[in-house]
Amino acid sequence: MKNIYKSIPLIFILIAAAGCKKFLATSPDQRTQLTTPQKVAELLVTAYPQADYATFTDAASDNAEDKGALASSTVKDPVNGDPYFWSDVQSIEVGSPTYYWNACYAAIAAANAALDAIDKAPDQTPYLASKGEALVCRAYAHFMLSLFFAKLYDPAGPNDSPGVPYVTTPEKVVFGQYSRGTVASTWAAIEQDLLAGLPLIKDVSYTVPKYHFTTTATNAFAARFYLFKKDYAKVVSYTAAAFPNNTIAANLRPWNTTYKSVSAGTLQVLFTQATQPQNILLTETPSTWARYYPFYRYGFGLMLNSYFTTTPLPTATAAVNGFTAEVVYYYNVPNYTLLKFEEEFVRQTANANIGTAYTIFPQFTTDELLMERAEAYANIGGASSDLALADLNTFLSTRLTNYNATTMAVTYAKIASTYGTTDVKSGLIACILDFKKREFMQEGGVRWFDEIRLNLPVVHNIKAINNTSTYITLPPSDPRRLFQLPAEVALSGVPLNPR
Repeated sequence: MKNIYKSIPLIFILIAAAGCKKFLATSPDQRTQLTTPQKVAELLVTAYPQADYATFTDAASDNAEDKGALASSTVKDPVNGDPYFWSDVQSIEVGSPTYYWNACYAAIAAANAALDAIDKAPDQTPYLASKGEALVCRAYAHFMLSLFFAKLYDPAGPNDSPGVPYVTTPEKVVFGQYSRGTVASTWAAIEQDLLAGLPLIKDVSYTVPKYHFTTTATNAFAARFYLFKKDYAKVVSYTAAAFPNNTIAANLRPWNTTYKSVSAGTLQVLFTQATQPQNILLTETPSTWARYYPFYRYGFGLMLNSYFTTTPLPTATAAVNGFTAEVVYYYNVPNYTLLKFEEEFVRQTANANIGTAYTIFPQFTTDELLMERAEAYANIGGASSDLALADLNTFLSTRLTNYNATTMAVTYAKIASTYGTTDVKSGLIACILDFKKREFMQEGGVRWFDEIRLNLPVVHNIKAINNTSTYITLPPSDPRRLFQLPAEVALSGVPLNPR
C-alpha cells in the first residue's frame, strides 16, 4: 500500500550485527571526517527526528472517530487502527511508534557525533553555535521519546518510574547495554541540555532557519517543556523570549485574511511553508500522512465535523460556525479534511514509479505557543487571568470571519455559560482546550499532548455494520497511554512498558 522506502538508522537496538560492525567502523556521518565547523553543521541537519508521530497520536486522541466499516474509500492500516484501539501497533513502518523511536535515536546519534567532534577540536570557538544546536536537538529527541514511551514528569510526585535511555555518547559497540533510568533523571538531563544549548544558538549560522532550532524555536521548545513541568512562570518568560514585545500576535495563522482568500491547493502549500511566520520549526520526514490522513478509517469524520462546525462560544452573528475562516473540505462523506498537508514524492530516478513520500510537519507554531501562554496565565491566576482572556481574544480575532471585538469577543460570562462553570481558572482552561482541539484537528500530537498532560479520559466510538456506535474509554491511569517500545530493545537490556 505504501510506496515508501527507508534506510536503517544508526541506533543501538535494531541493526543486524554483521552490517553493524562494518557500519560502526566508519564515521556516523556517512564516512565524512568531522574536522571543520561546516562539516559538523552539515551533520546536524540529521539531528532532528526524521519521522512523523501524527499518524499514531492522531488516531489515539479524541480527534479521531470510527467512520464505519462500510465507509467508502477509507484506508485501513495498523498504524491508524491499532492506536485507535490503544493496542500495541503491529507495524514498524512509517507512522508507527517503532519508526519514530528509531528516528529519535538516529537523531540523537548525529547530535552526539557532532558533540564528540566539537569536544576534540583544538579550538571550540568556531563550533559554539553547532554545539548549542546539538545540545538542543539531543534534548528535544529525548523529550519527545519521554512523552510517548514513559510516564510524564509530575512536579508533586517521586518520578521514579522508568524513563527513556538518555544517550550522551556515540555508540561504539553492537547492542550496548542501556538503562531507562527514571522519569526524574530523564527530565533532568533534558533540562540540562536545553538550558546549556539555548544561549549558544545563533540564527545567522543557518541557511534555512525554519528547519533548525533558532532562538525562537528553542524558546518555544522551552515553553512547551515547562508547560509539561507545570512551571507556568517560565512558560510566560520563554514565550516572551521567543517573541519580544509581544509580537506573537502579529505572527498567528491568518485564517480570516490571507488563508481565507486562497485556493485549497495554495493553502496546502502555505500551511507548512518556511516563509510563513507562524511556522517556528519544520521537519521534513519520510511519511505517507499527507497522502492518507483524510482517508484513514479512524480520523476526521461526521461526528467531529459536527463538533468542528459548531460555534465554540456565543457570538453576535448567528451564522458563525466554528472557526468560520477554517473551511472543512470532504472528498466523499465521511472523509473530511482541513487540507493542511501536501505530499512531496521523491522518485528513485526521474522516470521511476517508486520512491519516497515525504510530509513537512510544523513542530512548533505561534498559535500553539500563544495557547500555551494563555494556559500558563490561567494557572497563575489573579490579574494574569485577564491576560489569558486577552490571549484567547487575540487567537479568536484571526479565526472568526468579520471579527468584531465588541460583539464577538470571549468574555468570562460567555465562558461560564458555555462550559458550565463560574470558576475562572477552570473556565479559561476549558475554553483554551476547546479552541486547541478545533485548531489542531488533524495535526496529531497537539491534542494527544493535552490529553496525556492533563490526564484527560479519551473516548472513542466503535461503529457496527448497522452504523450504530458503542464507546470505549482510555482512562487517565491506563498503562496503554504509554506507547510500547520496540521489542528488540530487550537486546540492550531495556525493559518494555507494562501491559
